Amino acid sequence: MIFSGLIFLCIFLPLTTLLYYIIRDRRWRNGLLIAASLVFYAWGEPRYVILLLVCSLFNYLCGLSIEKTKAQNKKKAKLILSVILNIFVLFFFKYTGFLIENLNLLSGWTVQVPDIYLPVGISFYTFKAISYVVDIYRGKVPAQKSHWKFLLYISLFHHLVAGPIIRYEDIANEIDCREETPEGLRDGVRRFIIGLAKKVILSNTAAEIAGTFLDGDISRLSVAGAWLGIILFAFRIYFDFSGYSDMAIGLGKMFGFNYTENFNYPYVSKSLTEFWRRWHISLGTFFRDYVYIPLGGNRKCLIRNLLVVWFLTGLWHGASWNFILWGVFNFVLIVIEKKLLRRFLERIPAFFSRVYFVFVILVGWTFFYFTDTTRLFVFLGALFGSGGRSFISPDAIILIENNCVFIVICILACMPVLKYMSDITERKTEERSKLAAGIQNIGQPFAYTMVFIVSLLFLVSQTYNPFLYFQF
Repeated sequence: MIFSGLIFLCIFLPLTTLLYYIIRDRRWRNGLLIAASLVFYAWGEPRYVILLLVCSLFNYLCGLSIEKTKAQNKKKAKLILSVILNIFVLFFFKYTGFLIENLNLLSGWTVQVPDIYLPVGISFYTFKAISYVVDIYRGKVPAQKSHWKFLLYISLFHHLVAGPIIRYEDIANEIDCREETPEGLRDGVRRFIIGLAKKVILSNTAAEIAGTFLDGDISRLSVAGAWLGIILFAFRIYFDFSGYSDMAIGLGKMFGFNYTENFNYPYVSKSLTEFWRRWHISLGTFFRDYVYIPLGGNRKCLIRNLLVVWFLTGLWHGASWNFILWGVFNFVLIVIEKKLLRRFLERIPAFFSRVYFVFVILVGWTFFYFTDTTRLFVFLGALFGSGGRSFISPDAIILIENNCVFIVICILACMPVLKYMSDITERKTEERSKLAAGIQNIGQPFAYTMVFIVSLLFLVSQTYNPFLYFQF
């Protein structure tokens, strides 16, 4: 089941929300959310619900054991064992095939590559579990004494299958003491609708157009066509994942949870370093707090630490060489920025630093998109006009002409334009009469309702198009 599916939107979510607000007791509300989350996961992953439950029970017991252990060396040994076993589960399902393929390639062996199906969301709930046991070891949070409450944290359908990576410390109090209010429900619904529109109107449309350039015969692709294709993919991945994060945050608000933001208008950045402080914030802070800083952070072996983080970041996104190359690409550029370009980028006009950023992020998304490294390097050649290819082709001109309004909308939606306009409107509303404020209060629900209806119409007319980050 996915957030942008008609079954979720028309049956699962309304029914779950209705039952949740009919029930008054907190324990039964938590029980309903656990049951709904397991149904949500089992809808698409029935065979791996047991894996989710076993991982939850294992990490719950590890947390209790680490907390009650007094001897520091034993406590550390238990932590290391629990982290290793979590990583082993992730590695087995996600990387076994990739490892055997490469061992066969290097050694000449003919070991059969096992057909292991990747459980949806395993990268996210494994990282949540790791952050939980590490934070208990560090004394940041007490171990959860109730297995059912810990299962609620791990399995909550808002962020189960594609993040954000919610840390236990962020919602520990809300498991027992959250407050559901009409304002929270209203704001949550609005945030959910914004995310839905990003996914089904902007991301899916961008994916369809980008595919005409990126999925065809790229050896005959024009330079302009190559750049247009990767620009549209940049729109697609941003609206897809930020849309999912908006929907998760909105769902949290509807049920009394307050999740941290996962995106902060990353495409307005002036450097790759800044971009990675704004993009997929929960993953970036996870690697910072649990890998980069323990390795020494900025204090010692900076380049080594960055290499480890970016190698793991690339590998986390997929068992394929293109993701590793993508991680290395980000590592090299960030080292160059930190060692050579930082002062220069700070001093030049913002326009030029943003041009630099747009160039490097688009080249980087090329590594991310093409899992076939042969096609990857052919496409990189197309970006820079190798092979005497034309600068622009008739099909590129036609697609630009037919979709120029859509492209402009995407550009504006990547910037805090609507947020800025909303802030201005709210300030003016406070200054105007009660009548004007009342008109706005009527107009906003109507506008959100229309956006929701348009999103549903797009869904009905589109083929199945799951969220990109399901595959990670």
